[in-house]
Parts: sequence; C-alpha cells; structure tokens
Amino acid sequence: MSRPLPSDDELIPRLLAGDEAAYAQLVHAYHGLMIHLARAIVGDAFADEVAQEAWMAVLRALPRFERRSSLKTWILRIASNTAKSRLRHESRSVSLDAMLEDRPSLDPGRFRSDGHWAVPPPAWHADTPDDLLASRELRAVVDGAIEALPPMQRAALTLRDMQNLDMPTICKILEVSESNGRVLLHRARSRIQAAIDEYQQR
Repeated sequence: MSRPLPSDDELIPRLLAGDEAAYAQLVHAYHGLMIHLARAIVGDAFADEVAQEAWMAVLRALPRFERRSSLKTWILRIASNTAKSRLRHESRSVSLDAMLEDRPSLDPGRFRSDGHWAVPPPAWHADTPDDLLASRELRAVVDGAIEALPPMQRAALTLRDMQNLDMPTICKILEVSESNGRVLLHRARSRIQAAIDEYQQR
C-alpha cells in the first residue's frame, strides 16, 4: 500500500532540496491524472510525451512556484498548457478559442447553472443503471461520443466527471474563465447525452 502524499508544506521543501523519495511520491500520485488530462487534450499518440515534458517543466519551475494554488492544481495546469502547446504544434489549423464556439447538441436550458439537469433525460430502455452500464453497445456509443469531443470539452469532462475536481480548480488548470469552463462542460455533456438519446431511439 502506497504512503499518502505529504502536505504541500512538507513536500515542497523536500522537492526543492532534491529529495528523490518525495519526487517519486509526487509522480506516483499525479502521473496517471496527467496522462488522462494530456490524452483528453492531445490524444493517445502524444499523451506520454506530454506528461514527460510537463514533469520536466514542473522541476524547472518549482523554485518559482508562488503557491497561489495547491501543488496539484499547479502541476495539472502545467500539464494542460504543455498539452495545448503540443496540440497547436501538431495541428496548427486548430484554434483553441474556436473550441468554445461549436454549437451545443442539446438545449442548454436542460441544465441548471450548477451543471445538473433542469429537465431530466427520457427514461432509457434498460431496467436499471447497471443494465445500461453492462451494455457493450452503449459503452461504445459513450466512448465514441467522448472521443469525438473537441479537446477542451473532453478535458473539462475528464476533470469534472471522471476525476471529480471542482469547477474553480478545473478552470485554473485549463486557464479558462468559470463561465467558459461551464460552457465547455455543458457542451460536452450535451453531446454525450445526444449520442445516448440517438442510441435509445433506434
């Protein structure tokens, strides 16, 4: 069983002192999340490279870390920025700002401001949620819908619904305003719900 990660107050001085055990703990705690975030933004092909580049950037920048956020949030923001830089490099025709501009697939009025349904989706064919999760076809539909999301929407969804981070933290990591963060999340959820609705109507 792995040891719990020390507090930032304990961990940061150890990292600055070159403590390899502290660094190993940090990598163990956050590398997987960095890979998920990188994969959401830039895809599978470059996720590992992006995570490695981000770790190097973390080590270089750590002496200048001003602690305006938690160490975790700061590290994930570096990973996000590294992934966005790679995305620009690999696909110069893609504008990150344009990723906010696509039209939602569902009426945003179906969501409340806190991100929950204002109008619940229609009942699905399966008798229980477990039956739905067991459906290979539905899993494939959801996975395909997630894969087809624009990178920033996929990143917001990954951080909120898969990693359970709060919206202010997500916005710091992705460096977007809270309103834009909510737009990204709403549109990601809308696209997935639209795909599920289409599947259920077959």
